[in-house]
Amino acid sequence: MTGVFLYVAKDLPSPETIVSRRVSESTKIYDRTGTIVLYDIHGEEKRTVIPWENIPEYIKSATLASEDSSFYSHQGLDFRGIIRAFLRNLTEFRITQGGSTITQQLVKKAILTDERTFSRKIKEALLSIEVERRFTKDQIFWMYLNQIPYGSNAYGIESASQVFFDKPAKDLTIAQSTLLASLPKAPTYYSPHGENLIETLARKDNILEKMKNLNYISEEEYQTALKEELSFHSPRENILAPHFVIMVRDYLIKKYGEEMVENGGLKIYTTLDYELQKIAEGAIEKYAEKNEELYKAKNAALTAINPRNGQILAMVGSRDYFDMDNEGNFNVAIANRQPGSAFKPFAYAVALQKGFTDSTVLFDYRTEFNPECPAGANQEKDQYGLDCYHPQNYDEGFRGPVTIRQALARSLNVPSVKVLYLAGINDTIDFAQRMGISTLGENRKNFGLSLVLGGAEVKLLDMVSAYGVFANDGIRQSPSFILKIENAVGGILEKYKPKEERVINQQASRMITNILSDNKARTPVFGSNSSLYFPERPVAAKTGTTQANRDAWVMGYTPSLAVGVWVGNNDNTSMTRKGAGISVSGPIWHDFMASALKDKPVEIFLQPDPIEVSKIMLNGEYIFKRLNPDINPPIKEASAPETEIHTILYYVDKNNPRGDMPLDPTLDPQFGNWERSVLSNNSQF
Repeated sequence: MTGVFLYVAKDLPSPETIVSRRVSESTKIYDRTGTIVLYDIHGEEKRTVIPWENIPEYIKSATLASEDSSFYSHQGLDFRGIIRAFLRNLTEFRITQGGSTITQQLVKKAILTDERTFSRKIKEALLSIEVERRFTKDQIFWMYLNQIPYGSNAYGIESASQVFFDKPAKDLTIAQSTLLASLPKAPTYYSPHGENLIETLARKDNILEKMKNLNYISEEEYQTALKEELSFHSPRENILAPHFVIMVRDYLIKKYGEEMVENGGLKIYTTLDYELQKIAEGAIEKYAEKNEELYKAKNAALTAINPRNGQILAMVGSRDYFDMDNEGNFNVAIANRQPGSAFKPFAYAVALQKGFTDSTVLFDYRTEFNPECPAGANQEKDQYGLDCYHPQNYDEGFRGPVTIRQALARSLNVPSVKVLYLAGINDTIDFAQRMGISTLGENRKNFGLSLVLGGAEVKLLDMVSAYGVFANDGIRQSPSFILKIENAVGGILEKYKPKEERVINQQASRMITNILSDNKARTPVFGSNSSLYFPERPVAAKTGTTQANRDAWVMGYTPSLAVGVWVGNNDNTSMTRKGAGISVSGPIWHDFMASALKDKPVEIFLQPDPIEVSKIMLNGEYIFKRLNPDINPPIKEASAPETEIHTILYYVDKNNPRGDMPLDPTLDPQFGNWERSVLSNNSQF
């Protein structure tokens, strides 16, 4: 027998391996407070090592009662248990019983393997004796409680407590502690999430009785624990803010590698405000069923950002992350969708920066923008097979002369296309990219005047960030979701640093905000008490609806909160005709804003400087005199056939907006192909 022991002992690892080994620790993703675990990323082992003093006495006593009540009196081996197991194993000609002490189980899990051979059992016994010689009992027990598997990939008591009860181990009750102590014997079989819960609870009660008999707990504590009804944390709920968290996880894996993320014990402190996240999820859930019934809109997404620092505060990427039948795990917040009229402010901002004013007059008449298509002919193709382009307003009506303020506030399509021409397509694309729209670069050559009506695809996250620039007085803060990343020993791997850049001048930015928060200006279309309006505070907002009602948007902001909502269907099918942005997205957006801003101080937008210009088409005087013909001198109307150019382009050279030289767009060399426009009036307005 001595020879056998010597032969086996020659290959034994050092017991110091237990201390020096690299313990696999899972990565925790926290909210911005660092108190709420949004997700615990792990590979095969999900573990959090906690100090001895944070392990409650109930866990220690329950574990001793369950696994090794003589732990503090033996020297690493339970000889009576070993003899009993040895005789049983000889009888059955295989290893069926172990008779393992806590020390033996630690050695098996931390140094050796789970293989059932006599040689492995001999190694286990020898190492257990050596471990007992080199470490104190408390040290061994501490290592055991941070090492042992509890099922559901939870290793160590802290992870088990979080997985099954959603609380730190130090807050466990006697009953909860005993339940967890019941699991290591057969973690899968006794899992509270499995099919044998009745047996698990019975085992828990047996251990409680043993704890009482060993004088670990009193009779009163025993009775109280027996009566406690246990509720277990659902596996479905082990991830909070799932779309946001998965986005963070993907970033981490890309930057640090999967092995580090799953086993490196990183602590990720994110920008997410979990209180706002719950409000966002509640708002979408509140209206989701109604939107599906009334508008055939099955999905919705919401993103909120603090425009002052770019930090993402809330993100809901779909109606229900766990609804796999409807692709609930697909994150629409970072997917490409057409924005509809929500894109319009970018073109208007460029025009304002080029010298146009909010009082600039535009003509909302039926307009054919392809010069090869006869005005008013309603044909679809010109003689070269190119599309005719005569966009309609949402109600298929026209309003005649309107100001830029009215056109943007009321989301009129025809004047907006003219604004894009004045602003310039390439200049508007450049501006949108500086604002944070990341999806336009590769497709630049494919965009025409329909760009202003949402002809490009954008991301909800980008749009919220871009609107946040208006909220932040023209300064862009790059979106961020990481506050700090710590490694397993507390070293800082990454920390939030603001990345700001001025991308629009203050005057233009403030004017866009002033228009988007002008409830009076938008009232003729949206009504005086729409979901865009907050009587107690100024809030800027813009809707967007795409062709065939495939996407419905509401974007809006205060100085400290920018929020966007998208509603639609992942498969790009249409909603009903009534499914416009204000109808399906408006209530969700308003509900979130109202709750998020409740009890918050009212913030006032910075106002644009007053503008005084003498040109009749830039100061709005044209409309005033048109509506008041008795005022002298009256406006001189052009006497020409109804196909005459009747637009701002006739009065203002876009390259010299302060001048008054008429511009004939049909002679403008900057017009090319179908983007040229005769801008002809064919309306009896």
